[in-house]
Amino acid sequence: MDDTPTDPQGGRHALVVVYPVVNANPRYRRVDILGRRVGKAHSLRDVAEFCRRAGLEDIDVEADDRVQWIGGGPRQWQE
Repeated sequence: MDDTPTDPQGGRHALVVVYPVVNANPRYRRVDILGRRVGKAHSLRDVAEFCRRAGLEDIDVEADDRVQWIGGGPRQWQE
């Protein structure tokens, strides 16, 4: 059985959502996993660690379509 969440129209959506860079000191990107806020990522390594802690260690955070990058891709850490 496929546990990938679906939206009300039956389409798939990401398990991991990485939001735009927040201009704070230091800058960060909010990360949600399975609809729950899991923390502030300061680097790609942080996103991977959040995934690992959530049991999603098989996800390639840079290339997997289960990761949605909003406001820039995995290399965007400056506003």
